[in-house]
Amino acid sequence: MLPTALIIGFLLFMLRRGPAGGGRPGRGIGGLFSVSETTAKILKDEIDVKFKDVAGCEEAKLEIMEFVNFLKNPKQYQDLGAKIPKGAILTGPPGTGKTLLAKATAGEANVPFITVNGSEFLEMFNAPCILFIDEIDAVGRKRGRGNFGGQSEQENTLNQLLVEMDGFNTATNVVVLAGTNRPDILDPALLRPGRFDRQIYIGERATWRLIISTDLDKDALAKKMAALTPGFSGADIANVCNEAALIAARHLSDTINQKHFEQAIERVIGGETRTEPAQCQVLVPVL
Repeated sequence: MLPTALIIGFLLFMLRRGPAGGGRPGRGIGGLFSVSETTAKILKDEIDVKFKDVAGCEEAKLEIMEFVNFLKNPKQYQDLGAKIPKGAILTGPPGTGKTLLAKATAGEANVPFITVNGSEFLEMFNAPCILFIDEIDAVGRKRGRGNFGGQSEQENTLNQLLVEMDGFNTATNVVVLAGTNRPDILDPALLRPGRFDRQIYIGERATWRLIISTDLDKDALAKKMAALTPGFSGADIANVCNEAALIAARHLSDTINQKHFEQAIERVIGGETRTEPAQCQVLVPVL
């Protein structure tokens, strides 16, 4: 009987540890901030990205300034008895600058910036800081039926995330930001007050004008390019700018002009087109 009882007890212990039981003893399935092996990126030194480096997103910047002000002067909020939101979901199409805005928030607040993917975990030892969870929909999807034999690994992860967010208070000076392209599939429990209290949408409008005026200071060109690129994200526009620079270099031009941008837009939208040899010069390496 004793060996059988020991075997049953061992099996129950392993089941309780769950799929992520490699964490420290006493932490069960491993907390959001408790797994030692992680590919998380931690920027502790001064972050050189600020809001001025993020083109567009003006409304999102205004909303997120609340977190910056709290991290810079938490006593002002604590003296008034105010509780800053624990976190915010940054939503918007791919390439609109969600990660860049989160990094700029840490830069403005002058606190470390920690970024992890949705399925990774990291020990929270660096307060005050901003923790950014990219692609949170990887673990934050709505819980449903169909997981026979117990919860799935994704649901275990989501449950632990909810527990961890409930476990620290705003006095710890840790702000959790998360990015997603699909806020519609997130579990409602993630979005309730006391967890991710805010949803900040990052759209695509006005990006061209700011990027171009920042780099080239040509407002008229920016307006024309914006008219030619409806629906382009920040990543798309950055790609067009790079293609325009490559085309200018291919033609041995010292500057990037409107013609190069128009050709770059055509190339990005329609793919590479054949060009007559007389229209461009080939750069020959110097031996």
